[in-house]
Amino acid sequence: MSESATGYTKPLPVLEGFSKDFYAFCKQGELRFQRCKSCGAWRHMPREMCAECGSWEWEWAKSSGRGEVFTWTVVNRALHPAFRDSVPLAPVIVELEEGVRLLSEVQGCTPEELKIGMPVEVVFDEVTPEISLPKFRRCVR
Repeated sequence: MSESATGYTKPLPVLEGFSKDFYAFCKQGELRFQRCKSCGAWRHMPREMCAECGSWEWEWAKSSGRGEVFTWTVVNRALHPAFRDSVPLAPVIVELEEGVRLLSEVQGCTPEELKIGMPVEVVFDEVTPEISLPKFRRCVR
């Protein structure tokens, strides 16, 4: 589907390999990461072998989707034309309860409102019929 047909004009992930698997779960409304079957270590970015124990045995395990803002930066000048109308924007690194970190955004939150340790939970933004992106919203714990 073309960008003009969907209305979404920002770059999209390439749906190949582990990326295809990750975004297929997102499309189903599930945030899943690889977890080692030998030592239980969670990992993101996906890869074949566990960096902790060297095992090749792993599974896609469901995340709680809860975490907190680990860090962020504020982008005032779009480096890609598709983001021209979105600045200022604040890409965040969210550390999830499982220990993995994910680059995303906190919806409904200005850069000035972001705080280290701010509790967040995953939401899914259906940007095309094939792709739902994991984003986050503030939550109370």
